[in-house]
Amino acid sequence: MDKSEKTHVLVPEAEITVRYLADYMAASERKRRSIIEGCKYRPLARLLQHKEATITISSAIKSGKPDPKALLKKAEFIRSKLATGDFDALTNEANADYVEKFSEVVASINLPDAEILPGKSFPALKVHGVKMKFSPNLLLRRLDKSNKQRTGAFMLRYAKGKPLGADVGGYQSAAAFGILKEYLPEEGTEADKSICVTLDAFTGSLYPAPGSAVTMFANMKAACQSIAERWPNVPPPKGAIL
Repeated sequence: MDKSEKTHVLVPEAEITVRYLADYMAASERKRRSIIEGCKYRPLARLLQHKEATITISSAIKSGKPDPKALLKKAEFIRSKLATGDFDALTNEANADYVEKFSEVVASINLPDAEILPGKSFPALKVHGVKMKFSPNLLLRRLDKSNKQRTGAFMLRYAKGKPLGADVGGYQSAAAFGILKEYLPEEGTEADKSICVTLDAFTGSLYPAPGSAVTMFANMKAACQSIAERWPNVPPPKGAIL
């Protein structure tokens, strides 16, 4: 078969990002099936990415006081960038929308009091045979009363015209706390629930890891077991060529 005819690539080993696992936890059974299908069969078609918007917003937050006017100016710059085709124009428009919407809500956002550091990709955490992938947009750090260093994570979410569900935001921040608890002790710092936050850039709502974050993360780990069991039996999307 001609390679150019392929539509999807198969991911043989179960893996899911923290973002999709949060969606999975709050989803109906039907939606759960489609989330796993999307993780197992990656479309080869170019996917609309919000990379420029997330970098713009993360940089603005890291600078200390994001300026709505500067963000609007940046949105206009992204929108008017030279596009080499329809897909590029669509990507520019989507990224400009994201930054523009954030500029409208930024004044109402109260981030926790913490030092803001660049984000990073953590090694995938293997849970019940599933690779859990975690790449927060920023890391947050503070000293507690006993002068001990505490670290948290900041993650952005955005869907055009659609607020993020509070349950999804809570699960995503709980997962951040759970993963940081696994990795940070080696780095001489401890995970801090209060500075593990997910921001909905559409509404400006901030979702910190809930009080029940430890239990929620345990439930997410249990869900990984069921994802691992289902993975081999998930059929490809209709019409997919692997």
